[in-house]
Amino acid sequence: MDPRKHFSALQIIHHVLELHIQPGDRCIDATAGRGKDTLFLAKLVGETGHVTAFDIQQGAIDSTMALLHDNGMDSRTSVILDSHAHMENYAEAGTISAITFNFGWLPGGDHNVFTRPDSSIAAIEAGLRLLKDDGIMTLILYYGRETGFAERDALLEYLPTLNSDLYTVVEMPFVNRQNCPPIPIVIFKGR
Repeated sequence: MDPRKHFSALQIIHHVLELHIQPGDRCIDATAGRGKDTLFLAKLVGETGHVTAFDIQQGAIDSTMALLHDNGMDSRTSVILDSHAHMENYAEAGTISAITFNFGWLPGGDHNVFTRPDSSIAAIEAGLRLLKDDGIMTLILYYGRETGFAERDALLEYLPTLNSDLYTVVEMPFVNRQNCPPIPIVIFKGR
């Protein structure tokens, strides 16, 4: 990464994922949104890997499927209209290399529909059970306006409770950016 660039939380998280994900891996995009992370993961896992993406909004599912189709990634992806809290219904424990979350609302969507602390924490817990022993989970906490502060606070209170013998949690807040900058977080499973 060029240190002179103004990096976004997403660029930082993508760099971490690039360092970890290998061809043939199985990954989850827990918040499909418009499909950009799903596409990014699909390119990393290659032809022998697989990415499962979740979202609760049909518009997000449609956007994601169209983007994947336009980029020839249909065969290595599954896009599911369901809550990320139910991801254990679609994968076995200990089989997933990486899981990524973007908490907040759908880009360009209705700001009255956004992730909530109860289902987000349940999804993180489910995801941690699905991860391989050397797996990673990435989170970006988007918050601000009339939504997101309660979820941000709940997640930042919850994450320090994870067993440090099993997980390493790294929070990377932007300390010199104004106006509620997103918070990138990485959870490493294993010591």
